[in-house]
Amino acid sequence: MEHQLPTHERSYLRQLAARQAEYAALPVMEQRKAMWYALNDAPPGAGAGVQPPVVIETWTFDRDFMPDGILQCQSDLGRRIEYQLRAHLRNHELIDDDKVIPDTFDIGWVVHIDPYGVEIPRVTIPDAQGVPTGYRWQHPIRDIRHDLDLLQRAVCQVDRPATLAYHAFLDDLLGDLLPVEIRSDTIGNGMLTHRVVELMGMQAFFLAMYDAPDDLHRLMAYLRDNALRIMRWAEAEGLLRLNNANQASFGSSYNYTHRLPARDLDGGPVELRDMWGCANSQETVGVSPAMFHEFCAPYYAAVCEPLGLLYYGCCEPAHPFWEDIRMLPHLKKVSISRWCDERYMGEALRGADIVYSRKPDPNYLAIDVTLDEDAWASHVRATLDAARDVALEFIVRDVYTVHGNLGNARRAVEIARREIARARG
Repeated sequence: MEHQLPTHERSYLRQLAARQAEYAALPVMEQRKAMWYALNDAPPGAGAGVQPPVVIETWTFDRDFMPDGILQCQSDLGRRIEYQLRAHLRNHELIDDDKVIPDTFDIGWVVHIDPYGVEIPRVTIPDAQGVPTGYRWQHPIRDIRHDLDLLQRAVCQVDRPATLAYHAFLDDLLGDLLPVEIRSDTIGNGMLTHRVVELMGMQAFFLAMYDAPDDLHRLMAYLRDNALRIMRWAEAEGLLRLNNANQASFGSSYNYTHRLPARDLDGGPVELRDMWGCANSQETVGVSPAMFHEFCAPYYAAVCEPLGLLYYGCCEPAHPFWEDIRMLPHLKKVSISRWCDERYMGEALRGADIVYSRKPDPNYLAIDVTLDEDAWASHVRATLDAARDVALEFIVRDVYTVHGNLGNARRAVEIARREIARARG
């Protein structure tokens, strides 16, 4: 595919790239890199001496952060490039959290993966502002006892010519300002129960634990094998790129570490053991620890084993399943969501080599038009108390609107930093 842009769009995008390069070179960015390295490389028990980073993830409230009309390019290609550049610029100018503005322009491989051999149509419903928010899948597995044979081995393809052509185009456009880099994660899905719910729905998933346990084990084994097949395919194809710096393993939790790769590559290919990866099981929030232990834990352990370091969790509470989670291979960060018992997890991680990745309640930023500063400060202090002496990060996620008031996000960062300074010096 040939990539072309109008001359005025090329000029405008180069101006944005030059601004990003300027921001990336600011001394504060080196300070933030050092903060992330200190967090992720801290030895067991040294968390109290590490300053917790504070990040606000913006893409969920793009209606406020990147509203209609903010992009000036008219071509689809130009708008796609502009979005990537302007998102970094606006983050620094309007929010100024602990993200490190990239000194590169990153793209991914063009890959095509058919994970199951069956289609899963998705129906979306817009919210009151017309933004697609609600959705449901049309599940291909209607009866787990009879429909598992519909599922096939994953089929994976990489389009190297398309990837390299896009890289060459961007390098000509921006490369003297921002080097263009092909990046990758592990490629493959460690969210096995998300896959289950795609295929059969949550109610059927829960009922199968009682009504068809052997078939559910067959499904989990299939998903485990398919996930590993995709991961190993990407490794064998040479698609893996180190993600040990300004990349996020999951949910804006940045990966800066000297622990990976754990060997001297000496020009050799990157392998899964050199990579950060992630996994979670939000869908099992309603099951017992015993059910999680039987139907989930062994399959998750298998898909995490090839990795170098692991970020585990999302919105689900970690504490009910901690005895299984803590046994996952290469666990380095665990998500502590608003539904988690913070004090339990603080005690569990004290002295451990695991980062307490706190996900504060997004309602503080999303419900009221004006931030309740005292309530937000109290919320942050509660985490600092629960996670004392533990390596800690604050990752604010799932804020779907700030009612047009981006100042709330910036002020939330300032208050969190103030409370951190008071608690940790």
